[in-house]
Amino acid sequence: MNDRESLLEKLRKIEALHAGATTDGERAAAEHARQRITATLKRYESTDPPVEYRFTLSNPWSRKLFVALLRRYGLRPYRYHRQRYNTVMARVSRSFVADTLWPTFTELDRALHEHLDRITEDIITQGISRDTSEAEEVGGVLGDAPV
Repeated sequence: MNDRESLLEKLRKIEALHAGATTDGERAAAEHARQRITATLKRYESTDPPVEYRFTLSNPWSRKLFVALLRRYGLRPYRYHRQRYNTVMARVSRSFVADTLWPTFTELDRALHEHLDRITEDIITQGISRDTSEAEEVGGVLGDAPV
């Protein structure tokens, strides 16, 4: 299994876990997980009406992931005119955000960042420099460069 397939499988398992999957068969069936999450969303909407949320995401990969997750659950992401590009608006119940949407997103986002970090490390090591350690921290006043 290559890195891409491994990441996709990991993402499916994370989503299945947040959908309440209890067996290995359920974890492997990402579509079933999505359907359960969508049903949970509908249940929340009947007792906890949707409110407008503003999400601010720090990087384009997280934003793309979050928008895709909203769409996967049948929610409509949007931005108002003149809002920053890293802002995503959505109407969703508070309970669904707290219990399902945000925990699922944070785990998926962590997995995606780990994958991107590994790929970046490999590319830099193979194509630019084997030394990928952090920059040295030096004493002194900000702006004084070591000679």
